[in-house]
Amino acid sequence: MSESVFDKTWMVRVLMALLACHFSLAISLAQDEDEYRLELGGGLGLTAYEGDFNGNLLKGMQPRAALVAKYKMNPRMAWSAQIAMGQLKGSSKNVETWYPELHDNPMDFKTSVTDFTVRYEYNFWPFGTGREYLGAKPLTPFLAIGTGLCFTGKPKTSWSTDSIAASSATGGTVGAVLLFGAGVKYKLHDRVNIIAEWTMHFTGTDKLDGIVDPYGIKSTGLFKNADCYSALQVTMTYDLWAKCKTCHNDRN
Repeated sequence: MSESVFDKTWMVRVLMALLACHFSLAISLAQDEDEYRLELGGGLGLTAYEGDFNGNLLKGMQPRAALVAKYKMNPRMAWSAQIAMGQLKGSSKNVETWYPELHDNPMDFKTSVTDFTVRYEYNFWPFGTGREYLGAKPLTPFLAIGTGLCFTGKPKTSWSTDSIAASSATGGTVGAVLLFGAGVKYKLHDRVNIIAEWTMHFTGTDKLDGIVDPYGIKSTGLFKNADCYSALQVTMTYDLWAKCKTCHNDRN
């Protein structure tokens, strides 16, 4: 009887030791790659004007290109800086809203837009290969919020009516930007990332389309009666600046 109990106890101890070795090996193998602080890359996409002459998020989309830099605080959070260039276009034709100055004389516009934004990104799950940070996933959705500035060129318009020209923007404009966005990140390779995202840029200016206060009623407030634009973008980035494996890392 005592020998049977001894045998069972010995078998349990051996099994526990084997399991401990297995998990220790799994953890060491799962963390055999470097973690990186920085991402650099570029993106291509489409931009759509949202304002007095368009309420459709996907109507009239124009090309967009961007340069992106990200500082990763940890596998869940990052700060991102981005400079992007694109175009905006719109038309007062076939809009549901009635504008006194444009009802009988519709107009079309097109302009360039450049923005510089800084934003905070939060990943729903830790992002990585799983070999540099235990539990990291190669695919994760994320949310973004940020701020910045946008710069537009002088809109090219199709009308030449004095009464409208008096209320139009005389040239390019600068506006504050409040940004909200969401997307998906995918780890294509150990150090290569693909990001697909949609962002909304609320601006502090009503001059993106070249027409200021089309109703002729002045408004006040940073984002009151202001134009905005949305962007669909696919970005590829490359990981740089490896973290020290024995000091500043997120392994513990």
